Amino acid sequence: MTALARLALTDFRNHAELMIAPGPGLVLLTGLNGSGKTNILEAVSLLAPGRGLRGATLSEMARSDGPGGFAIGARTGSDVDLGTGTLAAAPERRQVRINGAGASAAGLGEYLSILWVTPAMDRLFVEGTSARRRFLDRLVLAREPGHASHASRYETAMRARNKLLAEPEGADPAWLAALEAGMAEHGSAIAAARARTVDRLAERLATQAEGPFARAGLALGGWAPAAEDGIGALARELRSGRGRDAAAGRTLAGPHRTDLAVTHLGKRQPAGLCSTGEQKALLLGIVLAHADLVAADRRDRPILLLDEVAAHLDPLRRAALLDRLAAAGGQVWMTGTDLAAFGELPAPATLIPLDGEEAAEDARRADPQ
Repeated sequence: MTALARLALTDFRNHAELMIAPGPGLVLLTGLNGSGKTNILEAVSLLAPGRGLRGATLSEMARSDGPGGFAIGARTGSDVDLGTGTLAAAPERRQVRINGAGASAAGLGEYLSILWVTPAMDRLFVEGTSARRRFLDRLVLAREPGHASHASRYETAMRARNKLLAEPEGADPAWLAALEAGMAEHGSAIAAARARTVDRLAERLATQAEGPFARAGLALGGWAPAAEDGIGALARELRSGRGRDAAAGRTLAGPHRTDLAVTHLGKRQPAGLCSTGEQKALLLGIVLAHADLVAADRRDRPILLLDEVAAHLDPLRRAALLDRLAAAGGQVWMTGTDLAAFGELPAPATLIPLDGEEAAEDARRADPQ
């Protein structure tokens, strides 16, 4: 089971020094608004590939009145030491260490899979496609850790191609072809991994019984790879679109243009047209079903981070959520200002209060959330 046995923060957000020894089940962080609860969840989310649950820049994460740089260290239940952070001299360069040795951020995915739901995701189904794409990629990454490497290499090649197309003297065709070959290779892998995850998850959701969390229908929308050979087809599409992309100043074909289409199966209605409460229930239903899928595929349940989730659920769904989390097992980090809002907590549970004048004052200075 994926779980953290210890978490240590140094100069991260409003936390100068913090050590937590969570248990294997529910980990409940309580405290005043601004005491740093979400900051702790963000720190945990950075122990996986990507920019964390806020999508913030690294320089934003260092404590505002600290020496510069920050460190996050953790030990898993299987005694693997993971660490990430930055140095004061290089605030935007991420450092990663696994068992004391330097590593890439993508390598973290081999040891932890982490999923989250935050209040910022409440409008996931009604806002732009980029947020849904990031959400989709987080789902894929939890099943296939290599997805992070393909995504990073695709983005790097695409940025280089866009820059080359913008050169006034014209781009070197051989260089463009090499970049497009890299985009085609990694882009096809990205598209295939997304399709595998969406197909498996949609099948699982479709066969679930109706309950307090609405069943979601999932499909890929926007750009899709041609039915023929994916790598060759994408390379040809990029090559034929050079003039169009140069005029637009960006690449208009590829997996960075894919969307995740979500429907409420019970109402046969797009998620974006559902009520706010129904959208929250759909989102939670997707994440919970995906956690079950990851556990079945990897035989290792992902860590769940649920930020202020109880405040946005009615009592029926709140109780159903706790019951389902308890039955599924795994480590689940939750935040809340009021312990009473959670009702009777399932065992095992670790309660971590963050109240106190010093914590509140640090939070007011460093993190207004």
